[in-house]
Amino acid sequence: MTIDATTLKSIFSDIATAIAADRDRLCALDGVIGDADHGIAMELGFNAARDAVSALGAEADPTTIFNTAAKAFLNAVGASSGPLYATAFMRAGASAKGKSVLSDAEFVEAFRAMAQGIRDRGKAEPGEKTMIDAWVPAADAAASASAQGANAVAAVEAAASAAAEGAEATKAMVAAKGRSARLGDRSIGHVDPGAASAVTVITAIARSLTAAQT
Repeated sequence: MTIDATTLKSIFSDIATAIAADRDRLCALDGVIGDADHGIAMELGFNAARDAVSALGAEADPTTIFNTAAKAFLNAVGASSGPLYATAFMRAGASAKGKSVLSDAEFVEAFRAMAQGIRDRGKAEPGEKTMIDAWVPAADAAASASAQGANAVAAVEAAASAAAEGAEATKAMVAAKGRSARLGDRSIGHVDPGAASAVTVITAIARSLTAAQT
């Protein structure tokens, strides 16, 4: 499939819808080890990104769409997840530079660039109980599936499954980054809210691509 402006706009819209539906659960997860506002912040960010990209014309290229989403997200969420997702979208935009549409493989590359952007900006590594514990295995799974000939839908579905496993694994981890790090061993037994929201985001992307394909 080719992924054009209409498909990318739909992806941001579908993520916003999924995050809104999951907001209260994400806030509850964050209430255990953080400030109980993660769901609210993610909803604000993705609503802003959705609104900004929806205002772009059908001729907008992928780089413009990703960069517009990055700016809108950062303006809406200045702290915490804001810079992380803004960097993710900027990296995706850089990956797509010069392309009017994205092939399956090019979309997977943009997806991988998002994960790397989050990793670089957050200076986090797997095992530290952050959203990286969902994003890194997701990116790896997408890349592996794509290398074996999977289309974007199948690759991101594999990513969503890997992200879910990664998020679940954060229960056993001691938080090493962010506000939850101050809890030490008391953070064990709880899913990291950032990893949980990453699963919601990636699953929404997979569903949106599936809908676009049909």
